[in-house]
Amino acid sequence: MQQRIGIIMHGVTGRMGMNQHLIRSILQIRKQGGVALKNGTRLMPDPILVGRHAGKIESLAKQHGVERWTTDLASALANPQDSIFFDAASTQLRPKLLKQAIKAGKHVYCEKPVATTLAKALDLYRAAKQAGVKHGVVQDKLWLPGMLKLAKLCEAGFFGKILSVRGEFGYWVFEGDPQSGRPSAQRPSWNYRQQDGGGIILDMLCHWRYVLDNLFGAVKAVSCLGATHIPLRWDEAGKKYRATADDAAYATFKLAGGAIAHFNSSWTVRVRRDDLLTLQVDGTQGSAVAGLRRCWVQAYEKTPKPVWNPDIAQPINFFEDWQEVPDEGYDNAFKVQWEMFLRHVAGEGPFRWGLLEAAKGVQLAELGLKSWRQKKWLDVPKLKP
Repeated sequence: MQQRIGIIMHGVTGRMGMNQHLIRSILQIRKQGGVALKNGTRLMPDPILVGRHAGKIESLAKQHGVERWTTDLASALANPQDSIFFDAASTQLRPKLLKQAIKAGKHVYCEKPVATTLAKALDLYRAAKQAGVKHGVVQDKLWLPGMLKLAKLCEAGFFGKILSVRGEFGYWVFEGDPQSGRPSAQRPSWNYRQQDGGGIILDMLCHWRYVLDNLFGAVKAVSCLGATHIPLRWDEAGKKYRATADDAAYATFKLAGGAIAHFNSSWTVRVRRDDLLTLQVDGTQGSAVAGLRRCWVQAYEKTPKPVWNPDIAQPINFFEDWQEVPDEGYDNAFKVQWEMFLRHVAGEGPFRWGLLEAAKGVQLAELGLKSWRQKKWLDVPKLKP
């Protein structure tokens, strides 16, 4: 037996919304016959695509066999047959859009950051709670194979006492100069304008908050230094503009339990590591290095004993004594979280990655920006919803 669930999908002409949420999540769920519920029925998503540009939306819908699309968000929200509103558009617009959806009685699910300020993020949570609607926010990195392997190692006590976590994230985002002969920019230009909600601190510290909180210990304090390394870029129309938002962040976090975490996040770095994101976790009994998909471990017994001697070639191959953690057939991280949220809306189980958890990410980003301005460590207080 099949049970339909209507989803209003806004902002899916962008790269993330289209690839991860529409194509690899909702359409894949439809292809597999829906989400299995405990009562034996299968919950089948029925999306309607919403956007400003009719041509783009219609083309996307036709290309992927989606029957419904519209440029009229108000009419879509007024339809009682669609119970979920999803948003993957720009950060600045998100609070207003989610407020509209909540007012219309829709359950809401969205990308992060949910807002540019903590006050707006908490306001969204309170609005959803007061309206009695269910809410969820994408925290996809928790379901990446590399992070799932790290979580399993933590649960098994492999690390002993965790001492430190070091994260390296980023890649070179091209400036976009159409006359240079170099590749075009692979990220939207608004990412580099503070007035449009851009900046890597706001974007990535929201991610690091839920990764750290869920895997290694609650974030208790932050010290952050931001930078705008590339001052001039070119937008989608080939027009030069001044970058007003940070394109790199160097942040250190104190975690509950005593561990120290440090993350370098940059759109101005060339990659010479295993993946675009790597985490090294060091503990008293062992260490691990994880990327998006792969993970390697080195137990205490396998740890080499180097001696400092700069006058000879290094005799130890430090890559040899690491063992790769095997795969276990992981699904797409975005799809996994979508399925969990759909089950939650259908009344099957809690969903703790909601608007309050998302507000914690905005809180950390806001404190990171403040730390940069004030050049000081800042405590991360418990949120009062």
